[in-house]
Amino acid sequence: MTALPIPKTREALAAHQTKRKIVAVENARKSRFFKGKLDHVNPDHLDEPEEWAKIPILSKDMLRDIADDRFFEDFCIAPRSDIQEFWRSGGSTGKPLFYPRTFEDIKYAMAAFARSYEMMETTPDDIVHNSFPLGIHPAGHMWARSASHHNVGVNWAGSGTGTPSVIQLQLHGMMNPTIWMGMPSFGLHLANLAEEKGIDLASGSVKKILTSAEPLSDAKCEKLERQWGAKVFNSFGMTECSLMGSESVHHDGFVMWTDMLFFEVLDEKTFEPVAEGEQGTFVITSLMTNNATPFVRWNTGDIVSWHETHADTGPYSVFPLVCHAHRTAGFFKVRGVNINHSEFEDLIFTQPSIAEFRLSAENRGDSDILLLRLELAGGADAESETGRIRDLVKSTFEVTPEIEFPARGTIGAEFEKTIKAERFSDNRG
Repeated sequence: MTALPIPKTREALAAHQTKRKIVAVENARKSRFFKGKLDHVNPDHLDEPEEWAKIPILSKDMLRDIADDRFFEDFCIAPRSDIQEFWRSGGSTGKPLFYPRTFEDIKYAMAAFARSYEMMETTPDDIVHNSFPLGIHPAGHMWARSASHHNVGVNWAGSGTGTPSVIQLQLHGMMNPTIWMGMPSFGLHLANLAEEKGIDLASGSVKKILTSAEPLSDAKCEKLERQWGAKVFNSFGMTECSLMGSESVHHDGFVMWTDMLFFEVLDEKTFEPVAEGEQGTFVITSLMTNNATPFVRWNTGDIVSWHETHADTGPYSVFPLVCHAHRTAGFFKVRGVNINHSEFEDLIFTQPSIAEFRLSAENRGDSDILLLRLELAGGADAESETGRIRDLVKSTFEVTPEIEFPARGTIGAEFEKTIKAERFSDNRG
């Protein structure tokens, strides 16, 4: 029996949220970090928007201000005897944090990860090739462990840092998995490597792909589906909570499991709620995995819109839908121009001649430059592509990049050394 049965009605879901919001605030009050910050909040009236808004918005920068040797004492609330494991924060910038998870937390987190298999409509005949990192970043081992909830077999391959990409392709050929899961960038890297080696993934055994941990633009999704010949199911989670939602077979957005979290979509400047369908900052409160880390009104840095209804008509129809737009930190400025990372990625991944890329802002003498490193797909000519891509970037972003062509496979090998593929970097001093 699952640790958290899905509420049968929206009324039952609302009643559950009312109860768990009280617990969330009570847990936060146990933390030294929140001392004096929640005294004015009445836990009996948390369903009233005005009362809930009295809880201050929490950001990662606030947590990073806590000294390294004080985080567990000042923010966390669980005794050591209750801790089952630690999860590394998922951000690729700044100082990573490590969040303790209690045995109670893991029980509910396992239920959350298991839901993604159900939403993909997996069967006992499915075999998963799991290329998420296995270690202090929780996604890989949580998906591998929770697969047993749906009698799905898993190959614990892990990322390229543990199992080299060439070996991953060999395992793929031996085991004929029906589902591949991993970060989108690694999926593209494996597909590019397969093309180099004459392996036709598009006509292979994989029919479904589960991705997470990176923004997935339409262009990147279409490229993944084209190279693998499979349907992509994206999912949305963060270590501050757990896996929070996933795409259903309708692929109309993330169905958010709001029995696991309470979310708000707020204006970026005023932090006032925005209307259904409008974009705003995504703020969450963990309702079930908060026994060690009491995250209330956590500003995720994501820009989303929310929708009360969606195409799914099964048990998950009680939950709302969230559509991800972008992250607030996803840009850098070069020569006075903002280069939006997601927009740049969309532009590049719509070019069939480009297999892989990295973009960086660099200092060259007294000026800043945009350095674009490209790996070309088979048959593309570097000389002709240089001018075309340079003009394309210039006309779109009003900055002319310098272009380099490293050897095929170089960028993918660089990605294998990191937890997340960092396509964009600001290397200016």
